[in-house]
Amino acid sequence: MDTVDPVDPADTSVPALSAHVDTFARDHLPPPEQWPELRFDLPGVRYPVRLNCAAELLADTDPGRPVFRTPSGDPWTYGQLRARVDRIAHVLTGELGVVPGNRVLLRGPTTPWLAACWLAVLKAGAVAVTVLAQQRSHELSTMCSIARVTHALCDIRSVDDLVKAEIPGLRVTTYGGDASDDLLLRITGAPDEPFDAVDTAADDVALIAFTSGTTGRPKGCMHFHRDVLAIADTFSEHVLRPQEDDVFAGSPPLGFTFGLGGLVVFPLRAGACSLLLEQAGPKQLLPAIAEHRVSVLFTAPTAYRAMLAELDDHDTGSLRRCVSAGENLPTATWRDWHGRTGLRIINGIGATELLHIFISAADGQIRPGTTGLPVPGWHARVVDAEGTPVPDGEPGLLAVRGPVGCRYLADPRQREYVRGGWNITGDTYVRDPDGYFSYVARADDMIISAGYNIAGPEVEEALLRHPDVVETAVVGRSDEARGQVVVAYAVLKEGARRDAEALRAFLKSELAPYKCPREIVFLDALPRTATGKLQRFRLREEAGADALSPPASEGDVSAGGGPK
Repeated sequence: MDTVDPVDPADTSVPALSAHVDTFARDHLPPPEQWPELRFDLPGVRYPVRLNCAAELLADTDPGRPVFRTPSGDPWTYGQLRARVDRIAHVLTGELGVVPGNRVLLRGPTTPWLAACWLAVLKAGAVAVTVLAQQRSHELSTMCSIARVTHALCDIRSVDDLVKAEIPGLRVTTYGGDASDDLLLRITGAPDEPFDAVDTAADDVALIAFTSGTTGRPKGCMHFHRDVLAIADTFSEHVLRPQEDDVFAGSPPLGFTFGLGGLVVFPLRAGACSLLLEQAGPKQLLPAIAEHRVSVLFTAPTAYRAMLAELDDHDTGSLRRCVSAGENLPTATWRDWHGRTGLRIINGIGATELLHIFISAADGQIRPGTTGLPVPGWHARVVDAEGTPVPDGEPGLLAVRGPVGCRYLADPRQREYVRGGWNITGDTYVRDPDGYFSYVARADDMIISAGYNIAGPEVEEALLRHPDVVETAVVGRSDEARGQVVVAYAVLKEGARRDAEALRAFLKSELAPYKCPREIVFLDALPRTATGKLQRFRLREEAGADALSPPASEGDVSAGGGPK
């Protein structure tokens, strides 16, 4: 069987290999010289030249095994999922006019039907563009314009903003409603026979994932059919190590690649089951874990910390794997969770540009306070601004390469992310002599005050060691005398007194004096995106608005409900 060359990137200059009739995605890949070096030195990621990842994910598993559960309703089996995916694919190609390579927008809460639509789009050879149900009309319009989306499958409950966007030429088909043209009614009349998966190339674009960036024009990250399997055959297989009887659950939506991998790709690749929750905050996760005997959990550090206060009221004994990503995992949160549950959180760093997690560690390899080691099949190093590796123990930019790489959709920022064949993630890291990588800060989160380099996350971890602090974020504010000063935003547990002087006294016992915040701002909640990521830019804007009015003293305090 022919395989993709394990040394050279797949050659995108040979369109005959592509099954796409609509060649927009392939035509707008970055030129090969702007790609990172792709590595296929792990045998498990050497895939056939012809590959349809949806067909692979749906293959072989016993049709009677459960695949998707919901809080209400009967579980879906693998056999039912295959039949429903095939019927949707028949409707896509037979009634809706979708041809291989068309971009199909997917929008709705996290449900089995959304997952089935995603699989059907890929099986039909089209390109899935899954977006968040919370995104509004102007955001949808921008993404559809960038990706030249032609069709949309949308949960009826999420269609209003899509209609309001008035996207030219977009054909919208809803599901879950009572209209005569509803997708779920259409599929009842679709052919019963299996749908023959389109014979896509391994390097045909399968999906476009838009970055959940908080500022600027969104970037469309194009990923191939082989990339979808590669994240399962690296992180999931070698670090997570799922079992057939596992039940996956988590908070990230399917429009977030952390959720797509953790709730769809990984369980399907392992023949396991996934509990799909439309509402998946900390208050919903704990009872769901108990009721459905969830064994593998994907969520963010903030959720783990929030759940600690409610653990005594819920049975979490079914859990055996807890994965954290999306933001830095504070050591205090890791230790508290381990102390209360006996479970060692699998920390990880991933990126939309690289689809999922590429540095992590599990079980006995975990070192609290570090992110971990490069996932098998991935390579990482720490470099300076010119791309030269820095000595162990010195901070620098994290550079990564592996079987998946950044390929922006027609975006000049490709040159910023890929340098010298490496993906430069925008994170500041330190590598220790044993090869473990430790997070320092986002590269733009380093605060330089009076000549001192201060990592915001280090100050945040110190604040979180105070028993009254629930959440915190630290940013720099421009200051004429020092260049920048440290500003801390803190959310306290209910009933706690907002005493900045007490917090500062605590921090002086935890940090060098120059690292202590010059200002502490109390908030009711930190600003976050729909996927739960902290919006530091809003805090910087808030801090910047006061830059011309420095505090009267180093203990000055502002209080409020959040950035406006």
